[in-house]
Order: sequence, then C-alpha cells, then structure tokens
Amino acid sequence: MNTRARIVVCDDDPDVRELLYDLLRKDGYDVEAVEDGIALRRLVPRFRPDLVVCDLMMPGEDGLSLTRWLRGEGHSAVLMLTAMGSTTDRVVGLEMGADDYLAKPFEPAELRARVKAVLRRTMSASVAAGRPAARVKVGRCVVDTELKVMFDENGEKVDLTAMEYDLLYTFITHARRPLNRDQLLELAHHKKWDPYDRSIDMRIARLRKKIEFDPSKPAVLKTMRGEGYMLVPDGE
Repeated sequence: MNTRARIVVCDDDPDVRELLYDLLRKDGYDVEAVEDGIALRRLVPRFRPDLVVCDLMMPGEDGLSLTRWLRGEGHSAVLMLTAMGSTTDRVVGLEMGADDYLAKPFEPAELRARVKAVLRRTMSASVAAGRPAARVKVGRCVVDTELKVMFDENGEKVDLTAMEYDLLYTFITHARRPLNRDQLLELAHHKKWDPYDRSIDMRIARLRKKIEFDPSKPAVLKTMRGEGYMLVPDGE
C-alpha cells in the first residue's frame, strides 16, 4: 500500500507460485513467494504478512501444520489451496484455522475475490464481540492489537507511548463514531487526564503524524466540529 496488504504465497509448484505472485502483484499487493514451510517460517516474522496463500500438499511440512502455526502465533490470515476439493478436506482445513479454502485448478477471478474478501474481514476495523481484528489498517499503518504495536508502510515498528496506544485503540474500537474529550477519557481509562487541558489534542497531533497520509490535512483521524474526533481507518 505502501499501505498495501502483505501476502505470502507458499506453494512447491513453481508455475503456480509464479502465477499467484504475478496475479496478486498486479492487484497492488506486496507479495513474497516461497516454496516450502521452512522458507515460510523464516519469512513470516520479518515480512509480517496479512495473508498467507498456502498449498495443502507440499513436501516436508504440509499446509495444515503451517496453518496451525500461523494461527497459533497470530501471524496472519490463511487461504488454503489444494488439488483435493472434497468436503472433508475443506472442513479439515477450516478446522485447522484457515480463513478460506480454494480447490485447484481455480479461476483467477475467484482467487482474487476470495483474497479480497479474506483481507476485508481480517483487516477490518469493525468490532466483533467487543474486540477489533488482530490486525487493523489505520491510515498508512497497520496496528497489531494482540501485540499492541504499530507498523508503518515498510513494515517498520512505529514508536507509541502507552497513552498513545490506549488512545488509538479506543478510536479503533469506536471507528467512525465521533468521540469527545470526556468520552475519550472514560473509554481510554485515563481519567487523570484533564479534559480541559491540551493533553488529548497533543497526543492526537502526534498520532496524526504517524498514521496520516498528509498530517496537515487529517483524513484518518478527523476533527468533527462540535463533536470531537473520529477515526476513519481508510481515510475515506
């Protein structure tokens, strides 16, 4: 993106790997391609993908084992690919934690639609059961709400103070809802902040420098005249 979603293709078939790499790159994603589980395990902690498109049947570690690892570590969403399209295979893959499943051979249009749907679900800032997604796109950054860290468009960690993170998390869990100072104090659990001083405004200004595409024209963390502030994650 570069706030683009990051995708890793893991498939032992070089032709399929190249096809997926080219297809997803053309759709504007940041893409890396690896041939097996060993290479995937090395790449994931560094690249921090939002989605892994993983073949089920590969030499060495198979896709089910890799899916368990990816989901157990909270690394990314998983779209499982396999030449076996039976209902049993699909159920097993989903039970292991895959977010979606696509049998080979597949139509490029269907793959693209499924990738887009999985990313929309897993990177959405909408709240489910009171909790945001594990990875939330906020302006030019991505927030990992499980690790409580934020990464910029290059995958580099962005420094946040504890109070800045708490404030940002409050906006994430109340995206597209205007919040005034009193509400922010209550929701962020920082009642010691004085609603009449400039502490919140200062922290919001600092957050804008980190997440906005153009901090001088805030489109992600907006000021709503007479209502407070509102987070619009995509800057729409």
